[in-house]
Amino acid sequence: MAPVHEAPADGADAQLLVDIDLSILGADEATYRQFEQDVRREYKWVPGPLFRRTRRKILQSFLDRQSIYSTAAFRDRLEEPARRNLFAAVRNLGLGGRRNVS
Repeated sequence: MAPVHEAPADGADAQLLVDIDLSILGADEATYRQFEQDVRREYKWVPGPLFRRTRRKILQSFLDRQSIYSTAAFRDRLEEPARRNLFAAVRNLGLGGRRNVS
């Protein structure tokens, strides 16, 4: 259940597992854009306005965290690129996003 991502993971093993799962958020810009396109394709059955609203909420929840990653290694390497990717994705979905860069 650790990769559900609704709350920070408890325990070192769960934290590492979740950070690995979230590592795509800190990928290079082109890879992350492709990821977002793949997510939309996966949920193509969801009407556009509902998809955008829900996706914005999910992505914004990561931006609202003090830190996206739980482990120092992932935080040091991927926190800033993840925040840039998420902010751009939220902006692209419309209605802007609250920039929360630690």
